[in-house]
Amino acid sequence: MLVDSHCHLTYDDFAEDFDEMIARAKENGVTTMLNAGNNIGEIETQLALSEKYPFIYTAVGVHPHNAGEYDDIKAEDFIKQAENHKKIVAIGECGLDYYYDYSPKDVQIKVFKEQIKAAQGTGLPLIIHTRDADEDTISVLDEMYKQKPFTGELHCFSSGKALADYALSIGFYLSASGIITFNKSGDLRDIFAEVPEDRLLVETDSPFLAPVPLRGRRNEPAFVLHTAEKLAQIRGLSLDKLAEITSDNFFRLFRKASDKGRYAF
Repeated sequence: MLVDSHCHLTYDDFAEDFDEMIARAKENGVTTMLNAGNNIGEIETQLALSEKYPFIYTAVGVHPHNAGEYDDIKAEDFIKQAENHKKIVAIGECGLDYYYDYSPKDVQIKVFKEQIKAAQGTGLPLIIHTRDADEDTISVLDEMYKQKPFTGELHCFSSGKALADYALSIGFYLSASGIITFNKSGDLRDIFAEVPEDRLLVETDSPFLAPVPLRGRRNEPAFVLHTAEKLAQIRGLSLDKLAEITSDNFFRLFRKASDKGRYAF
């Protein structure tokens, strides 16, 4: 059994064949999915999906790309949503993205900190997106963690060793996406070879970043199998063992997600 620990199922990319996509996931052994949040304004759409499918959980958050739309948002806005629905199991995704820089950096940092406060206030894990912002991500996490500890993951991890080491030092998890299957990702594979076994997750980040041998296609939860196979190879494990490890890690981190949901497929 596999868990796709991060996907975006409310995107229009899945509008035409959603049920077929779900069936393909089942055929590939994917029993649980976490539908990440990009925009708190769309939380009702996310929750409607989670209410219909017991194996789909969700997170409430504001992506750094959207931070400029939520300059005045407060931690309480996320906390209220999270406390009002049992299927909201995390805060995020949130963080910093200086590659696209769609929102001003100071606003990204401000909105990121409010979501960290929400994680601190609820005890829910934080889902972090970071790109070309390793130093500031470490700085923000360190500042906030010293105020009050919190837990979470660096999703779709593709950053450097310094950020990986820092995140692991405060108890975070690292999630491998299809990027680890790409030819030029040797340094990233080296990092994932050394991540402690109890801190590993796998994801698709679908509809983005389809893994080899499907690169260039629309990604979907079924394809997490290919990422898991590569991670198992990197770690010298069988696929079954890797699936067991990453699934157990998911339910340990996202404690609000009932692992009974994966049997209600």
